[in-house]
Amino acid sequence: MQITPPFGYREIVPLQRQMAVRLPAPGELPHFASHTSAVPLSYAEIVPASRDYPIAFASGADASTFTVVAVTGTARGENLFVRDGRWDAQLYVPAYVRRHPFCMARVQADNVDPSQRLVCLEKSAIVGSGGERLFDDAGKPSERWGPIERFINEYEADLERTREMCALLAEYQLLEPFSLQARMPAGEISLNGLGRVDERRLEALDEAQLRTLLRKGILARIYVHLVSLENFPRLLARKARVQAAAVREAMQAAA
Repeated sequence: MQITPPFGYREIVPLQRQMAVRLPAPGELPHFASHTSAVPLSYAEIVPASRDYPIAFASGADASTFTVVAVTGTARGENLFVRDGRWDAQLYVPAYVRRHPFCMARVQADNVDPSQRLVCLEKSAIVGSGGERLFDDAGKPSERWGPIERFINEYEADLERTREMCALLAEYQLLEPFSLQARMPAGEISLNGLGRVDERRLEALDEAQLRTLLRKGILARIYVHLVSLENFPRLLARKARVQAAAVREAMQAAA
């Protein structure tokens, strides 16, 4: 059996009814949250996330597929919204972070439909004792599992809508790469590898293409994305505060 873990997950296995699972405590973050500079977003999240983060497009490994991300840092391995293991409580926390340790993944095995996605979880969340059984001995789901399963399935369906949107933007050739350069007190920074919608290409679309974007709700999300780019100055201001706090802590430690 072969399973490719999603970004940020280490090793995942299919969920089985006899497993005892250690569920995260309220506010507890997965290991990858504090050092990811871009978090994937689903279709429904674009609007609420745009209030707090710049929304951009990240290309896949083959540079022909894209995903929507909330930009959370200006350097690799940096999340400016996590402090002391906690996400800023005043801001929206992406569902990609909240669904951990669970996920949906395709499993490659002789007896499994390759198009089928199975509920999986981080292997380290399986515990021998002290964990929670999500199913009883008869296979009946617990009350705790119902909302978790619903959240996982709804999120996966919403991700499919995101994939459809990104595929359509790529088909219409609306995405262009962009970079960000800024001078900070601790030195210059450069943010590369992201994409945004080119407004000139958007204006050049024909009536049928615009109608398709409007009917699918994508046009509204394009404009939300473009407005969210104004959050980059706020991201840089947060970076400056984090750097200043690090300097103060270093000086106090040296005193």
